[in-house]
Amino acid sequence: MPFGFLRRAKKRVTGVVKQAIIRHHKNSGTVLFSDTTLRDGEQMPGATLDPDDKLRIALALEEAGVHSIDAGFPASSPADVEAIRRMVGVVKKPVLTALCRTVRGDVDAADEALHGNPTNKRGVSLFCGTSPLHRQFKLQKSEAEVLRIITDSVAYASEKFEIVAFSPEDASRTEIPYLCQCYREAIDAGATTIGFPDTVGILTPEKAAAFIRAIQDGVPNLDKALLAVHFHNDLGLAVANTLACVAEGANVVQCTINGIGERAGNASLEEVAIALALHPEQYGVEFKLDTTKLYGLCQLVSELTGLPLARNKPVGGENIFATEAGIHQDGLLKNPDTYLPYRPEKVGASGLTLVIGRHSGRRAVAHRMHELGYELSEDQILAVLQSIKDVPKEERITDELLKQFARRVATPARLTHAGNKSVGQFDQG
Repeated sequence: MPFGFLRRAKKRVTGVVKQAIIRHHKNSGTVLFSDTTLRDGEQMPGATLDPDDKLRIALALEEAGVHSIDAGFPASSPADVEAIRRMVGVVKKPVLTALCRTVRGDVDAADEALHGNPTNKRGVSLFCGTSPLHRQFKLQKSEAEVLRIITDSVAYASEKFEIVAFSPEDASRTEIPYLCQCYREAIDAGATTIGFPDTVGILTPEKAAAFIRAIQDGVPNLDKALLAVHFHNDLGLAVANTLACVAEGANVVQCTINGIGERAGNASLEEVAIALALHPEQYGVEFKLDTTKLYGLCQLVSELTGLPLARNKPVGGENIFATEAGIHQDGLLKNPDTYLPYRPEKVGASGLTLVIGRHSGRRAVAHRMHELGYELSEDQILAVLQSIKDVPKEERITDELLKQFARRVATPARLTHAGNKSVGQFDQG
C-alpha cells in the first residue's frame, strides 16, 4: 500500500479524533484554564524566572489542575528552550504550548523544544497582528498579505502539531469583518483553537461580550475550534472582561497567577477561578481547578519572581483574611462568615487574623490577651485598649507590647493555649 495513502488515512483519522475532542470540550459546559505566567507573566519588568523556577511553577500549576501551560517562546531565547525541555516528560497532565510568530522557523523551534512530549500534550500558539495599526506600522502588509501569512503558518504548524492555536494580535482594535475572516481561514487551515486577545487592555465587559457574540455569528466554522480569551488589565477590567466572555460561551480563559504581565498585567487566574466558584448559577460552567491550591500558587509566584503582592490583592494578599476594625473583629469571632465572602480554606490559606491596633475592639483584645495567657476583667481590657490607642501610629502592636500593657494591670494567669498559634489567629468555628 502506498505510503502517501497511509499518511493521508492517518491524517483523516487524526482529524476525526481532534474534532471529537473539540466537540466534547465545547459541549461539556466546562471552562478550561490556560496559564501564561511563565511566558506573558514573565515579560513583566523585574519578573525574570530561571528554568528551575519555571519548572517549580509549572509543577504547582499541574497540581492545581490547569488544562494548559504557555511554557515559553522558544525562538526568543535559549533560556526559554531550556525551561521547556525541563518540563517535557516531567509536567505530564497539562498541555504544554510554545508561543510562535507566524514564521516557520519559530514553529520548528517549538517542535524541537517540545520534542518527546506526547502529541496530545504539546501544541503551538501562533500570533500575528491584524489591526489597522499593526498592519500599517508594524507589518507593513495589506489585509490579503496578512491573511496569507496566517493561513500558510497555521497549515505548516498543523503538519507538526495536533494542537494549533491562532490569535490575531490586537484583536480588540481589529475590524470585526476582517477579524472573523482571519478566524475562518485559520480554522480552515488547521487551527484547533482561536484566541481573542485584548492586547492593550482597552475593552469593557460589555464590549468584550459583544466581540464574542460577533465572532460566534461571523465564524460559521467555529464548531471546529475552541474559543479562548486573553485580557490585559490596563483599565483594571481584565477579570471582569474574562468573566463576561465566559458568560457568552468562551471555552478557554488564559490568565496569569497574581495577574502579572505586560504593563498593568493580565487577568488574574485566581480571581477568575474564585469568582466562577462562588457564582456557578450565574455562569453555568464547571472547571477543574483545585481552588485550595490558589493561595499557595500566589505565594510561590510572588516569591520566585520577586514581585511582592499588594496587601489588598484578592485571594493572595496579606489583608484578605485579616482585619483591625473592631466591629468586623467582633463579628468574625462570633461567626467568620459575617465578614468574609469565603472561608480561607477554600483557597488554601491558613486562617483568619485579628490585627490588634487602634481600630480594634474590646472583644478582639480580650481574645488575644486570653491567647497570650492573660485573663483580664472588663476594666482591665479597657485599660489595655486605651494603651493601644496611645501608641504612635508608626509603631506596630506586637505580642511583647501587649504583654507589657497586661502586666501593668494584672498578674499573668495560667496559659490557656498551647502557645502554637500565630499572632491573632483564631478558630473559625
